[in-house]
Amino acid sequence: MSKFADDTKIGRIIHSEEDINELQDDLNKLMSWSEKWQMKFNVDKCKVLALGNENNPRSYNLGEVELCHTECEKDLGVMVSRNLKPRQQCLSVRNKANRLLGFISRS
Repeated sequence: MSKFADDTKIGRIIHSEEDINELQDDLNKLMSWSEKWQMKFNVDKCKVLALGNENNPRSYNLGEVELCHTECEKDLGVMVSRNLKPRQQCLSVRNKANRLLGFISRS
């Protein structure tokens, strides 16, 4: 588990069914902790990012809610994709630069 400000990430290398169950147990423990200390997670913002081409996404739950899967997620300002290629990050930076150039040219 890693935390930065109000972001929490939990992960595990998955090789077997036992690893899947251990990750789900970790999620259950995290949910119990959040309920005990009244620090609720915004489950709508929680997602599963299965890294690697050979990694088939599994379903995980946080409390009663099944977490949705994503192909790309922003982490500390950097777009991280499932295949770890920088394409999404490059597209994001290009689009932001184009918006800024458009703003400058209109001004």
